[in-house]
Amino acid sequence: MKVNRLEAHDRLTYFKHDQWETISRGAEECLKTNPTSLAIQAKSPYVYLFAHPRTADDGVTQRMLWQARISRPSPQTNSYLFRANSNTDVIEVCWLLPPRELWDQYSTGKVTESNIIKWSIDQFRYNRKTLAMNHPEDLSEERGKMIYLDVIKSMKYQAI
Repeated sequence: MKVNRLEAHDRLTYFKHDQWETISRGAEECLKTNPTSLAIQAKSPYVYLFAHPRTADDGVTQRMLWQARISRPSPQTNSYLFRANSNTDVIEVCWLLPPRELWDQYSTGKVTESNIIKWSIDQFRYNRKTLAMNHPEDLSEERGKMIYLDVIKSMKYQAI
């Protein structure tokens, strides 16, 4: 079978764009419409957006679960972490870690090569403590806990 290089390139470009759009849309939605995210942003100068894909009951379909957090979670494979400035569109990528069995697909010279994913994988493999470190501007653990408790109280009050 003869492959048309231009068509293959177009498909790859579409695939990469579609994946990035899906992640960007999910992060933006979590940042701007998720009730927990909005409650955290009202009390904190930043919010972490943690995402991890999960397979549906049919065993095929995947969906992305998004969680708003004050503290930085531990790095784990098959997860994505972003740090956003509250009430802005400024979002920083902390890591993009695909499932371990897909890591080779993102290495140098491969069609799906990605610098940020390669960096995330290398940090996870060889420098995990640094990857797990809090941002210099993160709140103290005590202050973060106080905000979480306040958020939980206000969400329970709104549910009544």
